[in-house]
Amino acid sequence: MTRFLPDSRRSSAVSVNPGGAGTPPRIPDQTGDPGSSSDVCGDDSPVLCGLKPVLELLEKHPERIDALWLRKGRRSPETQRILDLCRAAGIRFSLTDAASLERMLGEPAQHQGVAARLFPKGFADFSHLLAAGADAPLPLIVALDQVQDPGNAGTLARTLHALGGAGLAIPRHNGVYLGAAARRAAAGALEELPVAKVMNLGRAMTEARRAGWHVYGAAAETADGEAGANALAASLHLPALLVLGGEEKGLRPHVREKCDEILRIPMLRPFDSLNVAQAGAILIACLARSLPAFMRA
Repeated sequence: MTRFLPDSRRSSAVSVNPGGAGTPPRIPDQTGDPGSSSDVCGDDSPVLCGLKPVLELLEKHPERIDALWLRKGRRSPETQRILDLCRAAGIRFSLTDAASLERMLGEPAQHQGVAARLFPKGFADFSHLLAAGADAPLPLIVALDQVQDPGNAGTLARTLHALGGAGLAIPRHNGVYLGAAARRAAAGALEELPVAKVMNLGRAMTEARRAGWHVYGAAAETADGEAGANALAASLHLPALLVLGGEEKGLRPHVREKCDEILRIPMLRPFDSLNVAQAGAILIACLARSLPAFMRA
């Protein structure tokens, strides 16, 4: 492991802990635990340590921070400023003890009581994504409603980017972590595809609709129990926001209710094992087929 630690000569420090695939972190409420100690620096996650470096990044580029951990009992103007900036930017943070921080970092480190897990490329603003996305080759944003598997998220990013999609949107609460496992599955797409973090997915769907985007959800049935539209036969509209549900429960009821239309994939055999990445790829292709560019390619 290569680790650069804060000292009197440095204003910033990044430490990288190379690890295995890891488990995607759980991101609950803003002041709750943003993930277990084994999730923080595993999966080759870049981590920034030290009061001054973290504070400097929060002030200049908060969009590059995925989650933050602060040692309990450490009180100073700097730590209070860190908490205030996290709240203002909607960054998940957790107060933890010194031993947990040491376990997170994998070895003794001069963390000064603070560690930030990074998303180096930086998250896009959702409003900006809507504005710029309308000019994408495929004006389609895919939103992930509590998808947890980073491999699925990375595969979706790879498909979306290849077909010219506008970007991904993930919720801050219980959103998938786009670490090394997601990047491996994406095969470079996550370095190119814009990704927005939204505080509330329902409000983001409303914002997209007001901006002229059609909002589709992927499910077998609508909120009223009626069959969803056949995605292979329906006339679909762009620009569009496609919302895909989590691996276990699919779309949450209140998210399903906010969709303009529910799309289903017809199955000609009694077979129900398409995962979210496979189903998402089919639906992305269904939405792409209406573009003249694909007919000429």
